[in-house]
Parts: sequence; C-alpha cells; structure tokens
Amino acid sequence: MVSPSDNVRVTGELTLANATLVLPTGCMRGWIRIHDGLIADLGEGDTVPGGAVDCGGDYVSPGLIELHTDNIERHIEPRPGVDWPHAAAIAAHDGELASTGITTVFDALRVGSIPSGKGRYIRYARALSRELLELRAQDMLKISHFLHLRAEVCSETLAEELTEFGPEDRVGLVSLMDHTPGQRQFRDLSKLEQYVKGKRGMNDAEFAEHVASLKALRDKHGAAHERAAVSEAARFGAVLASHDDTTAEQVAVSAAHGIRLAEFPTTLEAAQACRDNGIAVMMGAPNLIRGGSHSGNVAAAELAEAGLLDIVSSDYVPAALLQAAVKLGEDWGDMARGLATATSAPAAAVGLADRGRLEVGLRADLLRFRLAAHVPLVRGVWSRGAQVG
Repeated sequence: MVSPSDNVRVTGELTLANATLVLPTGCMRGWIRIHDGLIADLGEGDTVPGGAVDCGGDYVSPGLIELHTDNIERHIEPRPGVDWPHAAAIAAHDGELASTGITTVFDALRVGSIPSGKGRYIRYARALSRELLELRAQDMLKISHFLHLRAEVCSETLAEELTEFGPEDRVGLVSLMDHTPGQRQFRDLSKLEQYVKGKRGMNDAEFAEHVASLKALRDKHGAAHERAAVSEAARFGAVLASHDDTTAEQVAVSAAHGIRLAEFPTTLEAAQACRDNGIAVMMGAPNLIRGGSHSGNVAAAELAEAGLLDIVSSDYVPAALLQAAVKLGEDWGDMARGLATATSAPAAAVGLADRGRLEVGLRADLLRFRLAAHVPLVRGVWSRGAQVG
C-alpha cells in the first residue's frame, strides 16, 4: 500500500540511551537518535551521552501498529443509544491508543447496513470517516490513522456504501465480513444467542426472527456484495482481508480473491490452510491474554504454539496489544519475535515500508516500556518524533 505522508512533526533531536533496543533480529543494549521525525542513527552500548535520556534498560521498540480495532465505535456510542460528540470521541480514541503504545491504527468501521427491522444497523462509516480525516488534516490527532472498512456481506447496503469512498480516503484495509448465523464466528448459535440477547434485549421469538432475516439477506445479497468488496478494495488500493475463516475450503476462496491477511481464523484447520496459501494469520490479543476465544473458537495460544500466529490485534482492548506481544515474546523466549507481531509483521501485511522497525531512515514511531510482574508499563511514546504518551 502506498500512502500519503502524515503531517511532518519536526522536533529537532532526541537521543534515547541505555535502552534495550528491540531490533528485527533481536534485542541489544544501545542508543537511538531521532532527528526531524526520523530515526537518524543507532548503536550498541550502555553509555549515556550528554543531553540524552537515560532509559535505565527499558525496552525501546517500534511503535505498535494496530490493524483491527473497534475502539472508535465504543467512544462514539459509550452506551447503547448514546451518540457522543464525534470530534471529542475521535480525540479521546486517538489519545487512548497513543497512551498504550499504538502509533499507527487502521480504524475499523462497518460498511453494510440493515436499515429495516428490529435488528437494524444504521449507516455511519462515511460520515464518521470524514470527521476523522478532517481532524487529521488539521493535525489534531496524535498518531497515524488509516481506515479499515469492515465489509459486511450479510447486509442490505454494502455495495452502495462502498461507492461513497475513494482512493483519497486512506482506506488501507477492506475485510470481507460474513456474520450469517450458523457459520464462521457464530457456528455455535448458542454463543450468538447469548451475545445478541445480552446486547439487544431480544426474547426467543425475536432472536429466531433475527436469525431467519440474516440468512435471507445472505441468500439475497451475499454473492454480489462479496464481488463488490473485492472490486472496491482494488479501486481503493487497499489490502483485502478475510474474516473468521473456518474451513480449508473457505481459505481457498480467500486465496482466490487474492487475500493475504486472515483476521481471526476460527479453527486450527483454517490457520494451517492460511499458512499453506501464504496468507498471514492475525489473532486477537484478548483471546491470547484470556486464554481462549469468547465465541468458543480456536485459542490464539494454540496457534502460537503451532507456529501459525503472525500478527496480533487489540480488537476491543487497546492496552491488550502490547501485553499480548510481550506475552508472546516471553512464551517464545524471543522478545523481538513477540514484538514483531505488533510492529514489523502488520506493517509488512499492509505494505507500510516506512515504519515497524528500528532502522535508520524510518519514521521515529517509538515505544519505551518496562516490565513489572510480566506486565508492560508504558514509559514513553513518540509518533514521528513527537512525544504523544
């Protein structure tokens, strides 16, 4: 993906010294110098030059790259039916991510709505994204934002909503979402029933009607919506991702579409099929930290142990991204490999060559943290050389 630059943040020079640098090939005690928003130099040793910040051995890694988070939706609707002022919500979301070490985010917005019936979903993505991009244009955001359009094929309006976006909108990811009951994430209808009844207060009859209406929508629009999402992703210049692949057959369809990133495959079979087809596997950090999926699907730890986990995503808990990457580093006995699941691996998956690694000439998106009882404590965050956390 070729993206326009973020607004340049010129901060002069800053040197972080006596740090444990998380490099692509391993960790090293050393120093790193930032000049005008870029990494200017780095080297080995525990000396602290005059004017440098003594990190006292803290880890310094690339800033984290988040490919799939619903966090912005939580800010604009903090309670069901509460529409929070959007500019304030976007700023709070941006600041929260910065405080957790995330310096690049692909904000996940649902496209594909159901404007009719009790189980309705209203359209919001185009209007909200315009507000976000306007704040970015005014240099009001701390970190780098791209759009991730969650293309819901089980809907009424997906194809129409996708036409409202263009290559100028920083759409970096389009994921093919299919939440038709009885397959993928909700193969177990009891899990869907628990989720929907808890969130929307449906009774048994309303839930049955909800399931039937979604299946009818998929039968009516699903194939056309899937074709539209694949085509529009190419028009945007965005990476195309699959979502909740469950079987090898579904992965084969994903591969035929040219998909190279799989979000949250639900079975070991699907994850192995992704590996066989050269598709990177992304799993949720909450799944890893909690020890399992809240939907009853495959555990991220099982995929990590099998060598089938490439990228982690905070999903719905921003602070979980760093915690999961550190946990993987400790579990694998290789902190650089663990941090790569939230830095260089997601950068490579979406074609961002200017970040995700501590290398001369790349963006000075940095994270300083230390561990206390295996919990990472953020000590500083820099986005293009400016301290934001």
